[in-house]
Amino acid sequence: MLPRERVIEVLEHRRPDRMPVYAWVRANANNGPFGIENHLMYLALYEDDLHRVYQRQAEWNRRYAMNCLDLGVDMIHVSDDWGAQNGLMFSPDTWQRMIRPYHKITCDAVKQRGAYLSLHCDGNFRAVLDGVIELGYDVVHPFQESAGMDLTEFRDRYRDRLTVMGGLCIQTTLGFGKRAFLEQEIRRVMGMFRDGGMLFCTSHFVQDHCSMDELTFAFDLVRDLRG
Repeated sequence: MLPRERVIEVLEHRRPDRMPVYAWVRANANNGPFGIENHLMYLALYEDDLHRVYQRQAEWNRRYAMNCLDLGVDMIHVSDDWGAQNGLMFSPDTWQRMIRPYHKITCDAVKQRGAYLSLHCDGNFRAVLDGVIELGYDVVHPFQESAGMDLTEFRDRYRDRLTVMGGLCIQTTLGFGKRAFLEQEIRRVMGMFRDGGMLFCTSHFVQDHCSMDELTFAFDLVRDLRG
């Protein structure tokens, strides 16, 4: 989360080229002080305490989001990791009871301002995707194919309600020295969404094992295919 002065600096840098700007809000900030394994355990052991923690975090997120929108940010990007490789790290019922109500505080406030809203969630959160849509999210990042999230299903069932941000997997595709496979995957995914529905980018931060040559190749290819 950026301080006010840094948000203004980014806005001034992007505005001459009319580039959209989004502000990042961390709903999963408590994974740091708790540790993610402990945090998952606390969901079962200390539900009442976590409700109070999440309420305070949600109210802080809402205020930060409103401040960013006041400054001219176009989209609020909420980061919260719920997915493992094959499904949620907790039950859908836990998500409905413990997670959704506190996302709703920020989501409702952002949508009332008429701004765009995006969600970053790693792993497979397919079991609560309909709930994500109902909260008002416009964009999801990354919709991770390597964790069983099906982009074909998304294109066929959800594209009229959501946009995917992602498509270039850093877990399986980028940074492994397999240039032909990298090109094949970029062409495949961009081809699936040639008529819209995707903001093509990496699924997460580019990892240290990715060479600059490979990253440049990928970016140049994406630019050429974009037309």
